[in-house]
Amino acid sequence: MIELYHCVDARSFRALWALEELGLNYRLHVLPFPPRVLAPEYLQLNPLGTIPLMIDGEVRMTESAAIPQYLATRYGPSPLAVGVDEADYGLWLDWLHRAEATFTFPQTIVLRYTQLEPEERRLKQAADDYAQWFLSRLRHLTRALSDGREWLCAGRFTMADVCVGYALLFARDLNLHHKFSPEVSAYWDRLSARPAFLAAKAAQGPANPASEEPA
Repeated sequence: MIELYHCVDARSFRALWALEELGLNYRLHVLPFPPRVLAPEYLQLNPLGTIPLMIDGEVRMTESAAIPQYLATRYGPSPLAVGVDEADYGLWLDWLHRAEATFTFPQTIVLRYTQLEPEERRLKQAADDYAQWFLSRLRHLTRALSDGREWLCAGRFTMADVCVGYALLFARDLNLHHKFSPEVSAYWDRLSARPAFLAAKAAQGPANPASEEPA
């Protein structure tokens, strides 16, 4: 059985949501955040101390955007993946990885310097600058949705939407969502109404917004 190590509303939520979308059986281990500090025994499983950690037989993965791609292709065929022979294959990969590198990374800096660092080390200017960085890059999502499309690529919901959707969940936890465009807000409403999203939220337990601290 697939095992997933997870913290509530952290990057590992991508993997949890992906598992629910695919209807796969899994065992969920919910850890306190940050696990490398509050659950040091976890370092024996993942020396980085980061989450997620997904174990699928001999496969061990720790990158939150790679896991949905792996699951959709390993346990396919599934409409959640976009095939190499489809016109939007490249676009699908772009959104999968843009979700983390472009949309999630700047938010980790906001989190770190507003909530995780000791009071004397918090940096409002850095947090404000990186919040603006995130919001400026979110305009690309607005542009993509401005043609009226429901989902990001291939004319259907895919793992790209899962990965980008987590970045929007993170933004809500950081109270940045009030600056979403109407297009992004409507997209978020569609994402957060999906049964698999709701099942993932229920599976992780009570809300305790957090996301993984940058290394």
